[in-house]
Amino acid sequence: MTEVPRNDASARRRAVPAAKPSSRVRMSAAQRREQLISIARQIFAERGFDATSIEEVASRAKVSKPVVYEHFGGKEGLYAVVVDREVRSLLDRITTALTAGHPRELLEQAAMTLLTYIEEETSGFRVLVRESPLMSATGNFSSVMNDVAHQVEHILGAEFSSRGYDPKLAELYSQALVGMVALTGRWWLEVRKPRKETVAAHLVNLAWNGLSHLEAKPGLITGRKSG
Repeated sequence: MTEVPRNDASARRRAVPAAKPSSRVRMSAAQRREQLISIARQIFAERGFDATSIEEVASRAKVSKPVVYEHFGGKEGLYAVVVDREVRSLLDRITTALTAGHPRELLEQAAMTLLTYIEEETSGFRVLVRESPLMSATGNFSSVMNDVAHQVEHILGAEFSSRGYDPKLAELYSQALVGMVALTGRWWLEVRKPRKETVAAHLVNLAWNGLSHLEAKPGLITGRKSG
């Protein structure tokens, strides 16, 4: 019996396995935007504004540069969105935490909230403390701390009035207290010891015991003429 030759082209088509459907799910515009913000937040935290490039953001997101420009208009727009989110996040945390009635408890809550934010959102905190020449006075870590200080000012003002101190000085003291916590937080960001509860306790110890023994009209002993 003579074997009938097979059609080579037909055989090859049958031999090639069917292509598998792509498992990659296309992101929606909103999902892509969130992905880009998250990636940019990490890079800005690592390198700062000047050393960050749209090319790297796009590369890590596995998209082309025009996609990033389409969402944010450029590096400045992307940075502004990242910073704005961090500012609102930190302020929301602190505002929510300040619930106690006693001033010492409020100090404890403020200190613990900032240290917890540093611990849980390290990249976000690094973005905030890296000053950028592009950002105005309303878009950096200093502005966040000013907003917190204004909240503390109202608390101190009432406390000063009840103790017979000049309530006009509440603004000065609120800036000093918040600045102390903020600078300590920046230091703790790098060393991470002792544990945050211990750091908060010592901050409040210094602030509260200092406040509880305030002089009504303090003066400087340095430079006084000897009698």
